Amino acid sequence: MNDKKLTIAIDGFSSCGKSTVAKELARKLGYVYVDTGAMYRAVTLYCMRNGLIADDGTVDEAALRRDIEKIGISFIYDPQTSKNTTLLNGEVVEDEIRRIEVSNKVSYVSRIDFVRAQMVKLQQDMGRQGGIVMDGRDIGTVVFPNADLKIFMTASPEVRAQRRFDELTAKGEKVTFDEILENVTQRDYIDQHREVSPLRQADDARVVDNSQMTRDEQFELILKMVDEAKEANA
Repeated sequence: MNDKKLTIAIDGFSSCGKSTVAKELARKLGYVYVDTGAMYRAVTLYCMRNGLIADDGTVDEAALRRDIEKIGISFIYDPQTSKNTTLLNGEVVEDEIRRIEVSNKVSYVSRIDFVRAQMVKLQQDMGRQGGIVMDGRDIGTVVFPNADLKIFMTASPEVRAQRRFDELTAKGEKVTFDEILENVTQRDYIDQHREVSPLRQADDARVVDNSQMTRDEQFELILKMVDEAKEANA
């Protein structure tokens, strides 16, 4: 099999398992994994901590623009456990950025043009050498439009909401299924209708609808896509 190190872009809707697949794939291939969603969540957490976002989602864009270059985001990745830890200006914030309060506001921050420009710059710097798996909303369309393999993941809103509900309640958070479903559908709408880098399937992306797939079935399908991409890029 050809050993060329690919640039792999995985896009899709919230809570469809993009990050889980991307981490597993990076570990399997020995590639670098970058969680772009965590980057936007970290910026959102910064805004919440510093009073830059109101309860209704209104962002103080002037203040955020002044601060954007001071927001340092980095990752510690343990390939043995396949766990990614997100740091905000050197502080571990992995659990905090996954809370529903951040989920409810991240779309308002991630749609701001200068925020996306700064994150895209950081992401492109991370992935110039290939051998990388990156997931998000605009990886195959904006960050790496020439990626060797583009995957677009999706699942029904109800399936995604149930997965997210199970994940949060397992952590002890008190949420309702209806609350999570509303968050999922709201994020879908915002992500697809924002002016800057809206979520859309790249023309040359391979679609994976995992609504009825087991994790193993999905992973085997994606590994087959990787093998085919390696052959095509030999």
